[in-house]
Amino acid sequence: MAEKKPGGGSGGGTTVTGGTINVYFHVINQGSGVSNGDITAQMITDQMTVLNNAYRAWGWQFNLVSTTRTTNSTWFNTCDTTSVETAMKTALRQGTADDLNLYTCNPGGGLLGWATFPSWYAGNPTDDGVVMLYSSVPGGSAAPYNLGDTATHEIGHWMGLYHTFQGGCAKTGDEVSDTPSERSAAYGCPANRDTCNGTGVDPIHNFMDYTDDACMDHFTTGQDTRMDQMFSAYRLNK
Repeated sequence: MAEKKPGGGSGGGTTVTGGTINVYFHVINQGSGVSNGDITAQMITDQMTVLNNAYRAWGWQFNLVSTTRTTNSTWFNTCDTTSVETAMKTALRQGTADDLNLYTCNPGGGLLGWATFPSWYAGNPTDDGVVMLYSSVPGGSAAPYNLGDTATHEIGHWMGLYHTFQGGCAKTGDEVSDTPSERSAAYGCPANRDTCNGTGVDPIHNFMDYTDDACMDHFTTGQDTRMDQMFSAYRLNK
């Protein structure tokens, strides 16, 4: 649970500027071995290290509470199907709104992962969490997306962030003032890409773009503020 810090919000309520988030890690597989989705304990440890390194500067840390392992080939290979996702999460989800449930599986359609936003929790608590491609964890086979930043990116959504290219060149698209506007998602690591005139080069190194893991390395102060606000409003003690 995130630590509480009395804040000066307009309503005088509790706000947080950081804390420790408990993580329930759910490994879905279709059999033994990493190639079947049964990622190792070391891979999970390395993933947690990546997350903590990415969020530490902004006051957030992640504490691995438990790991579950479920052998179910249907869940593993069709976790992107709504009915399957619902069954998986109904069976496995733990904790409350301020706890993170992280599921690894093998979604189709080239999907790396997806997440629920904080404001969705009240309407469907069971659905809350992050689902991601098992081979995107550190040491996985999904190069160039195998350094662990798929989880970093998706947890950004879970904390309330939009993509840096949300809304295209309309600067208010991602609701953050200090990320340059960006017409479309960037892939690879295209130095000096500039798709919107007058706002600065595209934020290709931001965790909320679509660039390679090795290209991503930061959030912004504005993104941190938004994460704090969204967590406080929709997750803290819910």
